[in-house]
Amino acid sequence: MEKTRIAVAGAGYIGLEHIRVIRESTHCVLSAVVDPSDAAGDVAAAAGVSHYRSLEELISKDRPDGVVLATPNQLHLPHALVCMQAGLPMLLEKPIAATVDEAETLVAAADRHNASVLIGHHRAHSPIMMRAKQIIEDGTLGPLVAVMGSALFFKPDHYFTAAPWRKEPGGGPILLNLIHEIHNLRMLCGDIVAVQAFSSNATRGFPVEDTAAIILRFASGALGTFLLSDTAASARSWEQTSQENKAYSSYSDEDCYAIAGTFGSLSIPTMRLKTYGKAEDRSWWKPFDVSVAELTRDDPLRHQMEHFRRVIHGEASPLVTARDGLQNLRITNAIVTAAKTGAVVETNVAPAAQREVEH
Repeated sequence: MEKTRIAVAGAGYIGLEHIRVIRESTHCVLSAVVDPSDAAGDVAAAAGVSHYRSLEELISKDRPDGVVLATPNQLHLPHALVCMQAGLPMLLEKPIAATVDEAETLVAAADRHNASVLIGHHRAHSPIMMRAKQIIEDGTLGPLVAVMGSALFFKPDHYFTAAPWRKEPGGGPILLNLIHEIHNLRMLCGDIVAVQAFSSNATRGFPVEDTAAIILRFASGALGTFLLSDTAASARSWEQTSQENKAYSSYSDEDCYAIAGTFGSLSIPTMRLKTYGKAEDRSWWKPFDVSVAELTRDDPLRHQMEHFRRVIHGEASPLVTARDGLQNLRITNAIVTAAKTGAVVETNVAPAAQREVEH
């Protein structure tokens, strides 16, 4: 089988991860690295591929089968438009764009061009997430009632001294980290239609939040809470529990999500299940049937790249669409608004029409 030729635009941290995954693939091959920096030339040379300083140069000289756009957020829209106009399938890193307005422009353009766009919410390709989604969809938990989530971790001082903009509005965990969690929760529990939030900067005292407490209302009627902090000495985060990113220490006794329905509950990623065997036996005085769901753990970036290969060849539709990317960004921005105003913010409408509902 001829390998699928994929170029990577952007040779930063996530771009290098995509390069690694492509080079390890049995079905894909790295065709080029696109980045205006000289350092990217060294990356390309080490990989034995060509280095181009722009997407236009890549497309004119060595058109690949698909491209990974791992460029800075503010370049997502213009770079995506270049790929759409060339009819080039893309894996576009999250967030879909720097702003909701730009994301809406990108989605509209994708519709016009009938473009193949996979948004890089890589956790959607996690075998853990896939197994949890299957358990919920199989009805094992019954209709969902409540969701509890957390992303509690500690960013060291040098994280902020290395990039002082992280101390300013827009550099806090809501906009930088929460968007990962939003897609996970939407994937497992359905769409989020309204949010409310409190935020605090009491620990570090920076002009941006370090902690947030969030309430979520899902389209099904289920309710959720989410605790987020980048100054909490805790392991209750996806990276520290899933064992998927080896750069992080992992703790197998911790969970970051607990999802409860009328028949049982699932803790993720330990995959501990507590269920009632019979409808008539459901009671807090009755013991649960206790089990652990079987699963395999694997690198979600590897699964995402294989899925992208299938999208390129028309064998699959994007698991995470441009509209998903837009909605994830809308919800994240709505949480920022809710934390600032104290209002309930609906998320199932465009920002221009978003209604803030007074308490």
